[in-house]
Amino acid sequence: MAERGRGWARAVRGLLLDVSGVLYDSGADGGVPIAGSVEAVRRIKASGLKLQLCTNETQATRESFVRKLRALGFDIAVAQVTAPAPAACHLLRERGLRPHLLVHDDLVPEFAEIDKTNPNCVVLGDAAENFTYANLNEAFRLLIGMEKPVLISLGKGRYYKETDGLKLDVGAYMKALEYACDIQAEVVGKPSKRFFESALAELGVPPEQAIMIGDDIVNDVGGAQQCGMRALQVRTGKFSFSSLSNPGTVKEGCSFREGYST
Repeated sequence: MAERGRGWARAVRGLLLDVSGVLYDSGADGGVPIAGSVEAVRRIKASGLKLQLCTNETQATRESFVRKLRALGFDIAVAQVTAPAPAACHLLRERGLRPHLLVHDDLVPEFAEIDKTNPNCVVLGDAAENFTYANLNEAFRLLIGMEKPVLISLGKGRYYKETDGLKLDVGAYMKALEYACDIQAEVVGKPSKRFFESALAELGVPPEQAIMIGDDIVNDVGGAQQCGMRALQVRTGKFSFSSLSNPGTVKEGCSFREGYST
């Protein structure tokens, strides 16, 4: 068994890491690193393993997000972050879609080069304080008035953890619009298979030689397994033992760890 475990470890060439709840807990003050996470990232990079952050962060541009991570002590470059907004922009250009944006104010610059006149779709992100009734109703009216409504959601998480507690995530608002308009959203971000494939391509490692580490049993672990990766759930962030009792969420073989060993 020990020899088989060493063989499994030798086969790993790269790691995909979730960020919120794994490396740090976000918050109004910029958030705080999870104990041991800065050193863990340093040791991963020193080990020679390839590293890519795979995040559903949609409250900032990638550049702003990386500046925040670096201020918290993480040695990370923009190219090492796979995030939903750039992927969504690629999809919009590819399909000639013009979005109405219901996103966080700080994310809007990601869409600066995208035509937003006469919208023919709605792009939904973690809009935080912009998730007002008026804004949701405007998105609803646009969608319900389209002959072929297109709702693109930058993730489908239920909730996430900040320094002052759990917060509703974009998935809750996505479901409201799906129900009201009788449509199904297209998810750009975890757990989308295409999003994980994009992260693996940027990592430069095939799925069987990569491990995803996250705090979300569905979006991180389950999504990664759908791409043929192994996955590990940490007991930080929004982890709860009750989430492990949800049948059919993940395949057998998911591991979990409490904190970091450095």
